[in-house]
Amino acid sequence: MELPDVDVRWRASVSDAELVALTVSHGGRSEPGWWDRIRPHSLGWVTARAADGLLVGFVNVAWDGGVHAFLLDTKTRGDWQRRGIGTAVVRLATLRARDAGCEWLHVDFTDELRSFYLEACGFAAPQGAGLINLHSALPTPR
Repeated sequence: MELPDVDVRWRASVSDAELVALTVSHGGRSEPGWWDRIRPHSLGWVTARAADGLLVGFVNVAWDGGVHAFLLDTKTRGDWQRRGIGTAVVRLATLRARDAGCEWLHVDFTDELRSFYLEACGFAAPQGAGLINLHSALPTPR
């Protein structure tokens, strides 16, 4: 997907400070140092930059070292949303995960992002999954 005045790249340099600013730009919570801690565990990531170099989009691709990859932290700068940037970064992440030998690309999302992932990005209808909040009381096995 070609976007005018936006450069979308796989594994391009991106700083922790840029990701903090990107997250804050759309009202998200950010934790300085986050990117520096998780980058070594990523298969790769996609950046989208405006012509002036401003980071306007991002997605991280984690993986299990085998056939499963996981999209995490898809972000588009608040004032750059609804221009196809999110779709473009997910598309490139999808292609690179496949090129790396992954067979499955997983994504979790909230209801308000359902049409983005299912319609714009082409993910299949959600499959059953489980989730435990590890900061709350752990369930007792039956």
